[in-house]
Amino acid sequence: MKEEWRLLLTGANTAAKNMAIDRAVLTTNSQGKVLPTVRFYEWTPPAISIGYFQSLIEEVDLKMCDKFGVDYVRRITGGGAVFHDDELTYSIVIPEDHNEIPKNIIDSYGRICGAIIKGLKNLTIDCEYKPINDIITNGKKISGNAQTRKQQTVLQHGTVLMDVNIEKMFSLLKVPNEKIRDKLISDVKERVTSINNCLGKEVPFNEVAEAMKIGFEDEFDVKLVKGKLTEEEIKLTEKFEKEYFGSKEWNHKR
Repeated sequence: MKEEWRLLLTGANTAAKNMAIDRAVLTTNSQGKVLPTVRFYEWTPPAISIGYFQSLIEEVDLKMCDKFGVDYVRRITGGGAVFHDDELTYSIVIPEDHNEIPKNIIDSYGRICGAIIKGLKNLTIDCEYKPINDIITNGKKISGNAQTRKQQTVLQHGTVLMDVNIEKMFSLLKVPNEKIRDKLISDVKERVTSINNCLGKEVPFNEVAEAMKIGFEDEFDVKLVKGKLTEEEIKLTEKFEKEYFGSKEWNHKR
């Protein structure tokens, strides 16, 4: 019998709610109340998330975000600013001492990214892990990932780019001047790709999610069983959304 993990398909939510759900699941998993959990989700409206140690004011053009109806949020994981739009976002929450999770941080990134690599392979896209937290195909980034460990529990979440709009992304981030912006856009176009670009067609979210589900099952030799947030997780999500991810104090704290 294969070990069973929980699969959550929570659809599209605001930036604050998405981050609150990840934090809620981390809390319940750390208390042994729920199984290791893999979640696939989307963002509505589109959003920018910044790393825990970043300054929102220094990284993000808030006026442009307001103009285009783009949300923003501070993550509990590190890393840089990320524009979330046409993508599948995944998270995995699992005890730090689980035998499938390496103790070494880089090794654990590689192991979890292995599931995404297998998922992309299911879509006929060959990829490789580029330490510490990227997945690349033909030299171009198709997935970025971030991890934190709290309460003896690992939370890793990341993006799988289904499509990418570099110009829009840079219109929302603070860049010193137009010349640098144009150069950055050109550079990033050479270094970033997406599922749609690789395959030359649009792939529905559900198809990508199914490919990733099988990728996780194959990588970890487990069975993902579709579940729902518990009542406690729903309450914790509301609490974390209100007190942290939806608050000005949290998002503007640096």
